[in-house]
Amino acid sequence: MSQPTVLNRSCGPVGYGLMGLTWRKDPPAFSDSIPVMKRALELGADNWNGGELYGTPEKNSMHLLREYFLKYPEDADKVILCIKGGLDKGKLSPNSSPENVRRSVEDSLKPLQGTKKEKIDIFECARVDPQRGNESAIRTLANLVKEGKIGGIGLSEVGVKTIRESHKLAKELGVDIASVEVEISLWCPDPFNNGILAACAELGIPVFAYSPLARGQISDKPIRKNADLLEGDIRKLLPKYQDDVLEVNNRITDAAIEIAKKKGVTTAQVAIAWVKGQTGRTRNVALDASGETRKDVKLGTIIPIPGASSVGRVEENFKNVVLTEEELKELDELVESYPAQGDRYHAHGQHLING
Repeated sequence: MSQPTVLNRSCGPVGYGLMGLTWRKDPPAFSDSIPVMKRALELGADNWNGGELYGTPEKNSMHLLREYFLKYPEDADKVILCIKGGLDKGKLSPNSSPENVRRSVEDSLKPLQGTKKEKIDIFECARVDPQRGNESAIRTLANLVKEGKIGGIGLSEVGVKTIRESHKLAKELGVDIASVEVEISLWCPDPFNNGILAACAELGIPVFAYSPLARGQISDKPIRKNADLLEGDIRKLLPKYQDDVLEVNNRITDAAIEIAKKKGVTTAQVAIAWVKGQTGRTRNVALDASGETRKDVKLGTIIPIPGASSVGRVEENFKNVVLTEEELKELDELVESYPAQGDRYHAHGQHLING
Protein backbone atom coordinates (compact mmCIF):
# COMPACT_ATOMS: atom_id res chain seq x y z
CA MET A 1 0.00 0.00 0.00
CA SER A 2 1.41 3.39 -1.00
CA GLN A 3 1.78 6.24 1.49
CA PRO A 4 -1.42 8.32 1.63
CA THR A 5 -1.21 12.01 0.80
CA VAL A 6 -3.46 14.84 1.95
CA LEU A 7 -2.91 18.43 0.75
CA ASN A 8 0.13 17.09 -1.13
CA ARG A 9 1.63 15.95 2.19
CA SER A 10 2.40 12.37 3.14
CA CYS A 11 0.48 11.15 6.16
CA GLY A 12 -0.17 7.99 8.09
CA PRO A 13 -2.70 5.40 6.86
CA VAL A 14 -4.84 5.89 9.99
CA GLY A 15 -5.90 9.28 11.38
CA TYR A 16 -7.10 10.30 14.82
CA GLY A 17 -10.62 11.46 15.68
CA LEU A 18 -10.60 13.91 18.61
CA MET A 19 -14.35 14.10 19.26
CA GLY A 20 -14.42 11.91 22.37
CA LEU A 21 -11.78 14.00 24.11
CA THR A 22 -14.11 17.00 24.50
CA TRP A 23 -17.63 15.99 23.42
CA ARG A 24 -19.03 13.42 25.80
CA LYS A 25 -20.88 13.36 29.11
CA ASP A 26 -17.71 13.41 31.23
CA PRO A 27 -14.77 14.38 29.00
CA PRO A 28 -11.27 13.70 30.32
CA ALA A 29 -9.12 16.53 31.61
CA PHE A 30 -6.87 18.15 29.02
CA SER A 31 -3.88 17.03 31.07
CA ASP A 32 -5.02 13.41 30.62
CA SER A 33 -5.76 13.76 26.90
CA ILE A 34 -2.49 15.40 25.86
CA PRO A 35 -0.33 12.28 26.52
CA VAL A 36 -2.85 10.23 24.52
CA MET A 37 -2.58 12.64 21.58
CA LYS A 38 1.21 12.58 21.82
CA ARG A 39 1.25 8.79 21.66
CA ALA A 40 -1.07 8.81 18.64
CA LEU A 41 1.34 11.09 16.80
CA GLU A 42 4.32 8.94 17.80
CA LEU A 43 2.53 5.96 16.22
CA GLY A 44 2.06 7.80 12.91
CA ALA A 45 -1.50 9.10 13.34
CA ASP A 46 -0.70 12.61 12.12
CA ASN A 47 -4.06 13.46 10.53
CA TRP A 48 -6.12 14.89 13.42
CA ASN A 49 -9.85 15.50 13.10
CA GLY A 50 -11.56 17.85 15.56
CA GLY A 51 -14.38 20.33 15.63
CA GLU A 52 -15.68 23.63 16.89
CA LEU A 53 -18.85 21.68 17.70
CA TYR A 54 -16.99 19.05 19.75
CA GLY A 55 -17.85 20.56 23.09
CA THR A 56 -18.97 24.06 24.05
CA PRO A 57 -17.91 27.41 22.55
CA GLU A 58 -15.68 27.78 25.62
CA LYS A 59 -14.21 24.28 25.69
CA ASN A 60 -13.92 22.25 22.50
CA SER A 61 -11.28 20.62 20.29
CA MET A 62 -9.64 23.96 19.59
CA HIS A 63 -8.95 24.70 23.26
CA LEU A 64 -7.49 21.21 23.74
CA LEU A 65 -5.32 21.68 20.65
CA ARG A 66 -4.09 25.00 22.01
CA GLU A 67 -2.87 23.31 25.18
CA TYR A 68 -1.28 20.51 23.16
CA PHE A 69 0.66 22.80 20.83
CA LEU A 70 1.76 25.05 23.69
CA LYS A 71 3.24 21.96 25.35
CA TYR A 72 4.64 20.47 22.14
CA PRO A 73 5.35 23.34 19.72
CA GLU A 74 7.68 21.08 17.76
CA ASP A 75 4.66 19.01 16.66
CA ALA A 76 2.83 21.88 14.96
CA ASP A 77 4.20 21.11 11.51
CA LYS A 78 3.81 17.35 11.97
CA VAL A 79 0.00 17.40 12.29
CA ILE A 80 -2.52 17.81 9.48
CA LEU A 81 -5.38 19.49 11.30
CA CYS A 82 -8.91 19.01 9.96
CA ILE A 83 -11.62 20.95 11.79
CA LYS A 84 -15.40 20.81 11.44
CA GLY A 85 -17.68 23.79 11.99
CA GLY A 86 -20.17 25.83 10.02
CA LEU A 87 -22.99 25.44 12.54
CA ASP A 88 -24.76 28.19 14.44
CA LYS A 89 -22.58 29.03 17.44
CA GLY A 90 -23.30 26.69 20.33
CA LYS A 91 -25.97 24.81 18.36
CA LEU A 92 -26.16 21.80 16.04
CA SER A 93 -27.96 23.63 13.21
CA PRO A 94 -26.06 24.06 9.92
CA ASN A 95 -25.67 27.66 8.76
CA SER A 96 -23.60 28.16 5.63
CA SER A 97 -24.17 31.90 5.32
CA PRO A 98 -20.90 33.68 4.48
CA GLU A 99 -21.04 35.50 7.82
CA ASN A 100 -21.42 32.34 9.88
CA VAL A 101 -18.87 30.24 8.00
CA ARG A 102 -16.31 33.02 8.41
CA ARG A 103 -17.27 33.40 12.08
CA SER A 104 -16.85 29.64 12.60
CA VAL A 105 -13.37 29.65 11.06
CA GLU A 106 -12.30 32.76 12.97
CA ASP A 107 -13.59 31.37 16.27
CA SER A 108 -11.77 28.11 15.62
CA LEU A 109 -8.54 29.94 14.91
CA LYS A 110 -8.64 32.16 18.02
CA PRO A 111 -7.53 29.48 20.51
CA LEU A 112 -4.55 28.64 18.29
CA GLN A 113 -3.19 32.18 18.45
CA GLY A 114 0.15 32.25 20.21
CA THR A 115 0.93 28.64 19.31
CA LYS A 116 3.08 27.36 16.46
CA LYS A 117 -0.09 26.01 14.80
CA GLU A 118 -1.95 29.17 13.86
CA LYS A 119 -3.50 27.80 10.66
CA ILE A 120 -6.14 25.12 10.13
CA ASP A 121 -5.04 22.76 7.37
CA ILE A 122 -8.54 21.66 6.33
CA PHE A 123 -11.84 23.22 7.37
CA GLU A 124 -15.13 21.54 6.63
CA CYS A 125 -18.74 22.42 7.33
CA ALA A 126 -20.01 19.55 9.45
CA ARG A 127 -23.28 19.27 7.50
CA VAL A 128 -24.74 20.81 4.38
CA ASP A 129 -27.17 23.61 5.22
CA PRO A 130 -30.55 22.32 3.93
CA GLN A 131 -31.80 25.88 3.37
CA ARG A 132 -28.75 27.46 1.75
CA GLY A 133 -27.01 24.51 0.13
CA ASN A 134 -23.24 24.28 -0.13
CA GLU A 135 -22.28 26.91 -2.70
CA SER A 136 -21.97 29.86 -0.31
CA ALA A 137 -19.86 27.78 2.06
CA ILE A 138 -17.46 26.81 -0.72
CA ARG A 139 -17.14 30.40 -1.90
CA THR A 140 -16.44 31.66 1.62
CA LEU A 141 -13.95 28.90 2.38
CA ALA A 142 -12.18 29.50 -0.95
CA ASN A 143 -11.66 33.12 0.12
CA LEU A 144 -10.30 31.94 3.49
CA VAL A 145 -7.85 29.65 1.67
CA LYS A 146 -6.64 32.61 -0.39
CA GLU A 147 -6.33 34.69 2.81
CA GLY A 148 -4.08 31.97 4.26
CA LYS A 149 -6.34 31.18 7.21
CA ILE A 150 -7.05 27.62 6.12
CA GLY A 151 -5.09 25.31 3.87
CA GLY A 152 -7.93 23.58 2.07
CA ILE A 153 -11.65 22.82 1.96
CA GLY A 154 -13.11 19.59 3.28
CA LEU A 155 -16.60 18.19 2.79
CA SER A 156 -18.48 16.32 5.52
CA GLU A 157 -21.55 14.07 5.27
CA VAL A 158 -22.17 14.94 1.64
CA GLY A 159 -23.78 13.02 -1.18
CA VAL A 160 -22.26 12.37 -4.59
CA LYS A 161 -24.10 15.31 -6.22
CA THR A 162 -22.63 17.77 -3.70
CA ILE A 163 -19.16 16.28 -4.09
CA ARG A 164 -19.20 16.80 -7.84
CA GLU A 165 -20.74 20.28 -7.68
CA SER A 166 -18.35 21.42 -4.93
CA HIS A 167 -15.32 20.06 -6.78
CA LYS A 168 -16.35 21.89 -9.96
CA LEU A 169 -16.99 25.16 -8.12
CA ALA A 170 -13.77 24.95 -6.14
CA LYS A 171 -11.78 24.44 -9.34
CA GLU A 172 -13.44 27.50 -10.85
CA LEU A 173 -12.43 29.47 -7.75
CA GLY A 174 -8.83 28.28 -8.01
CA VAL A 175 -8.81 25.92 -5.02
CA ASP A 176 -9.27 22.19 -4.46
CA ILE A 177 -11.49 20.01 -2.34
CA ALA A 178 -8.94 18.49 0.03
CA SER A 179 -11.03 15.71 1.57
CA VAL A 180 -14.45 14.14 1.99
CA GLU A 181 -15.44 12.82 5.43
CA VAL A 182 -18.10 10.08 5.61
CA GLU A 183 -18.94 7.15 7.83
CA ILE A 184 -17.45 3.83 6.70
CA SER A 185 -17.26 0.59 8.67
CA LEU A 186 -18.23 -3.05 8.46
CA TRP A 187 -21.55 -1.84 9.88
CA CYS A 188 -21.76 1.03 7.39
CA PRO A 189 -20.56 0.23 3.85
CA ASP A 190 -22.96 2.85 2.43
CA PRO A 191 -20.33 4.85 0.46
CA PHE A 192 -19.64 1.76 -1.66
CA ASN A 193 -23.29 1.79 -2.68
CA ASN A 194 -24.23 5.47 -3.12
CA GLY A 195 -21.60 6.80 -5.53
CA ILE A 196 -19.41 8.55 -2.96
CA LEU A 197 -16.31 6.35 -3.23
CA ALA A 198 -16.55 6.20 -7.01
CA ALA A 199 -16.72 10.00 -7.27
CA CYS A 200 -13.83 10.54 -4.84
CA ALA A 201 -11.68 8.02 -6.71
CA GLU A 202 -12.44 9.71 -10.04
CA LEU A 203 -11.74 13.21 -8.71
CA GLY A 204 -8.68 12.24 -6.67
CA ILE A 205 -10.18 13.31 -3.32
CA PRO A 206 -9.00 11.48 -0.16
CA VAL A 207 -11.74 10.06 2.04
CA PHE A 208 -11.69 10.31 5.85
CA ALA A 209 -13.71 7.41 7.24
CA TYR A 210 -15.20 8.23 10.63
CA SER A 211 -16.63 5.66 13.06
CA PRO A 212 -14.66 2.76 11.51
CA LEU A 213 -15.47 0.75 14.65
CA ALA A 214 -19.22 1.50 14.45
CA ARG A 215 -18.88 3.66 17.57
CA GLY A 216 -16.93 0.97 19.39
CA GLN A 217 -19.30 -1.84 18.54
CA ILE A 218 -16.86 -3.76 16.31
CA SER A 219 -14.63 -4.79 19.18
CA ASP A 220 -13.78 -7.76 21.36
CA LYS A 221 -16.55 -6.80 23.80
CA PRO A 222 -19.55 -5.45 21.88
CA ILE A 223 -22.69 -4.27 23.64
CA ARG A 224 -25.36 -6.99 23.50
CA LYS A 225 -28.36 -5.06 24.87
CA ASN A 226 -29.32 -1.41 24.63
CA ALA A 227 -29.85 -1.38 28.39
CA ASP A 228 -26.13 -2.03 28.84
CA LEU A 229 -25.35 1.40 27.37
CA LEU A 230 -24.89 4.16 29.94
CA GLU A 231 -27.23 7.12 30.06
CA GLY A 232 -25.76 9.90 27.92
CA ASP A 233 -24.17 7.45 25.46
CA ILE A 234 -25.28 8.62 22.00
CA ARG A 235 -25.66 5.00 20.87
CA LYS A 236 -28.58 4.57 23.27
CA LEU A 237 -30.71 6.68 20.91
CA LEU A 238 -29.40 5.50 17.53
CA PRO A 239 -31.46 3.00 15.50
CA LYS A 240 -28.64 0.50 14.88
CA TYR A 241 -28.15 0.01 18.61
CA GLN A 242 -31.75 -0.79 19.53
CA ASP A 243 -32.60 -4.30 20.70
CA ASP A 244 -34.80 -5.10 17.70
CA VAL A 245 -31.78 -4.96 15.35
CA LEU A 246 -28.73 -5.11 17.63
CA GLU A 247 -28.57 -8.90 17.63
CA VAL A 248 -28.73 -8.93 13.83
CA ASN A 249 -26.01 -6.28 13.54
CA ASN A 250 -23.76 -8.09 15.98
CA ARG A 251 -23.55 -11.04 13.58
CA ILE A 252 -20.91 -9.21 11.56
CA THR A 253 -19.11 -8.20 14.75
CA ASP A 254 -19.07 -11.83 15.88
CA ALA A 255 -17.71 -12.90 12.50
CA ALA A 256 -14.99 -10.24 12.75
CA ILE A 257 -14.14 -11.49 16.26
CA GLU A 258 -13.48 -14.97 14.85
CA ILE A 259 -11.29 -13.59 12.05
CA ALA A 260 -9.32 -11.56 14.61
CA LYS A 261 -8.76 -14.63 16.79
CA LYS A 262 -7.38 -16.58 13.83
CA LYS A 263 -5.04 -13.70 12.94
CA GLY A 264 -3.95 -13.11 16.53
CA VAL A 265 -5.07 -9.47 16.61
CA THR A 266 -8.00 -7.58 18.12
CA THR A 267 -11.38 -7.18 16.49
CA ALA A 268 -10.93 -3.39 16.40
CA GLN A 269 -7.65 -3.85 14.54
CA VAL A 270 -9.39 -6.02 11.95
CA ALA A 271 -12.16 -3.44 11.50
CA ILE A 272 -9.72 -0.56 11.03
CA ALA A 273 -7.48 -2.65 8.74
CA TRP A 274 -10.48 -3.45 6.53
CA VAL A 275 -11.28 0.24 6.06
CA LYS A 276 -7.71 1.38 5.39
CA GLY A 277 -7.17 -1.72 3.22
CA GLN A 278 -9.72 -0.41 0.71
CA THR A 279 -7.18 2.18 -0.49
CA GLY A 280 -6.14 1.26 -4.02
CA ARG A 281 -8.36 -1.83 -4.20
CA THR A 282 -10.57 -2.49 -7.20
CA ARG A 283 -14.16 -2.87 -6.00
CA ASN A 284 -17.51 -3.07 -7.67
CA VAL A 285 -19.15 0.14 -6.50
CA ALA A 286 -22.17 2.26 -7.31
CA LEU A 287 -21.63 5.26 -9.57
CA ASP A 288 -24.57 7.32 -8.34
CA ALA A 289 -26.85 7.80 -5.35
CA SER A 290 -29.43 5.34 -6.66
CA GLY A 291 -26.93 2.50 -6.46
CA GLU A 292 -28.33 1.01 -9.65
CA THR A 293 -25.36 1.65 -11.95
CA ARG A 294 -22.22 -0.14 -10.80
CA LYS A 295 -18.71 -0.57 -12.11
CA ASP A 296 -15.34 -1.96 -11.06
CA VAL A 297 -13.38 1.05 -9.79
CA LYS A 298 -9.89 1.36 -8.35
CA LEU A 299 -10.54 3.20 -5.11
CA GLY A 300 -8.50 6.18 -4.01
CA THR A 301 -7.12 7.02 -0.56
CA ILE A 302 -9.34 6.02 2.35
CA ILE A 303 -8.10 6.95 5.84
CA PRO A 304 -9.99 5.67 8.88
CA ILE A 305 -10.08 8.16 11.77
CA PRO A 306 -10.96 6.21 14.92
CA GLY A 307 -11.15 8.00 18.23
CA ALA A 308 -9.40 6.92 21.43
CA SER A 309 -9.18 8.49 24.88
CA SER A 310 -6.52 6.27 26.46
CA VAL A 311 -2.96 5.37 25.54
CA GLY A 312 -3.87 1.69 25.54
CA ARG A 313 -6.66 2.21 23.04
CA VAL A 314 -4.43 4.40 20.85
CA GLU A 315 -1.79 1.69 20.79
CA GLU A 316 -4.42 -0.86 19.80
CA ASN A 317 -6.03 1.26 17.08
CA PHE A 318 -2.81 2.45 15.48
CA LYS A 319 -0.92 -0.81 15.40
CA ASN A 320 -0.11 -1.47 11.76
CA VAL A 321 -2.26 -4.53 11.07
CA VAL A 322 -2.50 -5.43 7.38
CA LEU A 323 -5.07 -7.82 5.96
CA THR A 324 -4.34 -10.06 3.00
CA GLU A 325 -6.52 -9.77 -0.08
CA GLU A 326 -8.15 -13.07 0.92
CA GLU A 327 -8.98 -11.68 4.38
CA LEU A 328 -10.33 -8.46 2.87
CA LYS A 329 -12.56 -10.46 0.53
CA GLU A 330 -13.80 -12.61 3.41
CA LEU A 331 -14.89 -9.45 5.22
CA ASP A 332 -16.40 -8.01 2.00
CA GLU A 333 -18.54 -11.13 1.77
CA LEU A 334 -19.59 -10.84 5.42
CA VAL A 335 -20.76 -7.27 4.82
CA GLU A 336 -22.89 -8.48 1.92
CA SER A 337 -24.21 -11.51 3.83
CA TYR A 338 -25.06 -9.66 7.05
CA PRO A 339 -26.04 -6.11 6.07
CA ALA A 340 -26.47 -3.90 9.13
CA GLN A 341 -30.04 -2.97 9.99
CA GLY A 342 -31.30 0.47 11.06
CA ASP A 343 -30.58 4.06 10.06
CA ARG A 344 -27.30 5.69 11.08
CA TYR A 345 -28.97 8.50 13.03
CA HIS A 346 -32.28 9.39 14.63
CA ALA A 347 -34.81 11.19 12.43
CA HIS A 348 -33.35 14.72 12.75
CA GLY A 349 -29.76 13.58 12.27
CA GLN A 350 -30.70 11.28 9.38
CA HIS A 351 -32.25 14.28 7.62
CA LEU A 352 -28.83 15.94 7.45
CA ILE A 353 -26.66 13.09 6.13
CA ASN A 354 -25.51 12.80 2.50
CA GLY A 355 -26.38 16.47 2.00
